[in-house]
Amino acid sequence: MLDFIRLLRSYLGYLEALGVEVVPAYPEIKNFLDLDPLVPETLEDLEKEVKRCRRCALHRTRTQAVTGEGPCPAEVMLVGEAPGREEDLEGRPFVGAAGKLLDKMLAAIGLKREELYITNVVKCRPPGNRTPEREEIEACRPYLARQVRLVKPRAILALGSVAARSLLLSDEPLSRLRGRAHELEGIPVVPTYHPAYLLRNPAAKRAAWEDLKLFKSLLER
Repeated sequence: MLDFIRLLRSYLGYLEALGVEVVPAYPEIKNFLDLDPLVPETLEDLEKEVKRCRRCALHRTRTQAVTGEGPCPAEVMLVGEAPGREEDLEGRPFVGAAGKLLDKMLAAIGLKREELYITNVVKCRPPGNRTPEREEIEACRPYLARQVRLVKPRAILALGSVAARSLLLSDEPLSRLRGRAHELEGIPVVPTYHPAYLLRNPAAKRAAWEDLKLFKSLLER
């Protein structure tokens, strides 16, 4: 019930930010993709909304919002945590040291960045690259739900605990979520470690490699 109340509050806040004064009746929210039934025609429309967004305090400290990049539709979607310093400056996801490691991880399973759609749960950089707060995650969740519905991926790789828990609406730690595939309305979701975590903890690369092999096997089915 608490999860439902949090999701409802997030959705109502999103409608308020759009200037909606009358809320129509929608079916009960049962999963992540029900967070926002108002799907824009294109990702470009969504990007314009994100760049104007003032739903949380992060807009005051950002250089620019980082919506995501890649083809639409795309067979593969990658979801990270939030933009870092380099991403905030360039306006692109995963362009720093973590992005370089991510490129190597993708190449190891035969994937190229230009073939994928890459985004983050939170679209604005948290000060000091801290972990996004719950209110910030909930403010951006409807945007991510819309991206999933527009991109229509065959599989999603969730990079880090924030991405995994946000997509799966779970409070479980990443250690319990990774190592297996979950499902988001028929879309396989494989949680693994964030590249930034792997840079700080190289010993976890072996476990991440197992997650990547699992992800590759799902794409080959």
